Amino acid sequence: MGVTKTIIKEGSGAQPVKGNTVTIEYTGWLHDAAKPEGKGEKFDSSVGRGDFVVNIGVGQVIKGWDEGVTQMKVGEKASLHITADYAYGARGFPGHIPPNADLIFDVELKKTA
Repeated sequence: MGVTKTIIKEGSGAQPVKGNTVTIEYTGWLHDAAKPEGKGEKFDSSVGRGDFVVNIGVGQVIKGWDEGVTQMKVGEKASLHITADYAYGARGFPGHIPPNADLIFDVELKKTA
């Protein structure tokens, strides 16, 4: 239960702390154990749309991001496997994420301030 981080590419920069503004690039998939790397249907991506900037660790995003991104270093790319209770839970996100769905996000931390 929670978030599991798998490093894709090591980072060497600063590690964000609660309240920092972070700049990230991400792609999100529904978890599907039958698919390679567990990546089922892609439901969202900032790639080609522009970086995502948010205050991390203060509840502006799902709990799995608040916990997972604060474990990363600038320059790092990681895969975050987030259980439903750290994502959208029983309510899901209508039209995009079904109730009780585990999610996988590939996240690159570009900047923290």
